[in-house]
Amino acid sequence: MAKVVGGPRRNSRKKMSKSVKQKGKPNITGFMQSFEPGTHVILKADSAYQKGIYHMRFHGRSGVIVGTQGECYKVMITMGKEKKVLIIHPIHLKRE
Repeated sequence: MAKVVGGPRRNSRKKMSKSVKQKGKPNITGFMQSFEPGTHVILKADSAYQKGIYHMRFHGRSGVIVGTQGECYKVMITMGKEKKVLIIHPIHLKRE
């Protein structure tokens, strides 16, 4: 039986890399962000913080905040005809 190769962050070296100026601990303002439902956001992962991160196929996409779940936000994304709801930590979200 063949062994499964790779995981959810496979082939993401370029996507997850940061510039030299951005390397190090994440900024506290990313944790303290607050969004209202209906706000448009862009998914931009911070590789220094792995909790609440999404699958890399959604990297760079834009979506709409639908609600909250704990300290994370529910973001609705349209992929073709499908609408998907992702649960994402605020450090991985940027305002549009």
